[in-house]
Amino acid sequence: MDFFVEKILVPDKNSFLVREHELGSHTSKIHSHGNYELNFIKRGWGRRYVGDNISSFQAGDLVLMGPNIPHCWEVKGTYQEKHPKCIVIHFQEEFLGSEFINTPELKPVLELLRDSSQGLRFKGPQIIDVRDRLEKMLQLDGLNSLIRLLEVFGLLLEFEEYTYLSTPGYIKQANQSDFNKINKIYEYIFVNFQEDITLEEVAELVNITPGAFCRYFKNKTGKTLFSFLKEVRIGYACKLLNVTNKTVTEICYESGYNTLAHFNTQFKEVKGTTPGKYRKRSQKVVAAS
Repeated sequence: MDFFVEKILVPDKNSFLVREHELGSHTSKIHSHGNYELNFIKRGWGRRYVGDNISSFQAGDLVLMGPNIPHCWEVKGTYQEKHPKCIVIHFQEEFLGSEFINTPELKPVLELLRDSSQGLRFKGPQIIDVRDRLEKMLQLDGLNSLIRLLEVFGLLLEFEEYTYLSTPGYIKQANQSDFNKINKIYEYIFVNFQEDITLEEVAELVNITPGAFCRYFKNKTGKTLFSFLKEVRIGYACKLLNVTNKTVTEICYESGYNTLAHFNTQFKEVKGTTPGKYRKRSQKVVAAS
């Protein structure tokens, strides 16, 4: 899977950018950018990557992501028939001005933006109201559009349920050089996690000795290379357990493991249960919904 760093230019006359576009080749490449992103899926389904989280998405999904977190929406199904679409808002933290965003009334919004560094998926009936305002924003500009965006933030604060997608500390880069190095590592892991990966080959990728790489990666991400790789592989395995009828053994090998015992051990470390029990629990949740 391809990876790139995207530059999203907000017009000078605006403090944020709202647009509707089709999910396709662009959104199916893992990418990152320096903006906050609110993403609503109007139509379509597939696989979503946010940080080290791999999960499914469908129409009605609403996700808020902080800056610089790698992500993509990989569309499934017949593209020509479904024409999958999303509405996206891009903005900077201080899009309202540094003084205004730090007022007491907006403190809950600022806290929500901090939480979005892991990626947040919202669930609840308020999604309908958010969708309606996003649709309206596509037809507005200037002050009227800004008012609707503030209403959207108000609705986001009303959600009683949202899910953290990526794990804590996933994005901790301090400068552009670090950002480029870490993204290069992320790209390599996402593209090759189904294959054998060694510390030496990843360290060589960014011209660091293996020992120095271990310290560097832990400092920048809060975890070791192999704990990160484990989370990516298990996240992918969970996806397969949820949406396919493949056996646990098949999923084990497809997720990058060479032995079933190792897969079961790491799965339990991450999810606290076995792959079989995880699948049964997920099926019960779907049946009850």
